[in-house]
Amino acid sequence: MKPEEFNKVVHTRLNKCVDILTAKAHEYAPGMDRLSNFKKAAALQSCTAPRALMGMMSKHMVAIADFCNDPTHYSIEQWREKLTDNINYSLLLEALVMELLEVDPM
Repeated sequence: MKPEEFNKVVHTRLNKCVDILTAKAHEYAPGMDRLSNFKKAAALQSCTAPRALMGMMSKHMVAIADFCNDPTHYSIEQWREKLTDNINYSLLLEALVMELLEVDPM
């Protein structure tokens, strides 16, 4: 893949991630805390918020692993959805960890 094509893939996917995280903010975190659902899930499961997030993220990771067994069996739309979800969960995990470590956003 040429560098220009690769850069387009990266920019397109990251823009989609931002769009989804922005749109889902109202659905999943109706208050002031964008990470509240993970904290609530942690309380229900008696674990940390990052551990609760990993439980939710693992569903997408398992699906991606399954997709890798036969990559051409799945449509590009299915791939994009799972990969976008995985990226978004990684970003949410970073935010949770930064909050726990009391690190300022970069």
